[in-house]
Amino acid sequence: MIVCALAALWYGLSCTEASCESAAEAVTPSQANPNGDSELALLMRQMFEEGQRMKEQVRKGEKVTVSVDYARIHTAQATQPEKAASDEYRAFALSYEATMDAIREAPPAEAAELYDGMVQACMNCHQALCPGPTVRIKKLALQ
Repeated sequence: MIVCALAALWYGLSCTEASCESAAEAVTPSQANPNGDSELALLMRQMFEEGQRMKEQVRKGEKVTVSVDYARIHTAQATQPEKAASDEYRAFALSYEATMDAIREAPPAEAAELYDGMVQACMNCHQALCPGPTVRIKKLALQ
């Protein structure tokens, strides 16, 4: 759960409060943030794309592979650095990292439950820090 929250948080930190809602449905980076994208925003978009790929692996009963360097959530420059420096963000980031480690090591039979936890973690984080991207995160759900 916390893993998804961190992913969601990263995406959320990439937008201002006013732009979070429009960023949720963004198709291209330039539409999401016409003033430029932070490292964290770009990382979160990669994490979303990877989440879509992982979802297909889970549905097919395959071993889930992880290619994004998700540990960068701790160091990627955020649009709003004060949010990324908060204790709340750090807790979400640590939880996300632990969940991704578990997913990477899990046998296919355990992947669906861990994947669901990751998506829920994203939702939790974004609901706490930047709700706009929750619309997009819902698309990662298995059901």
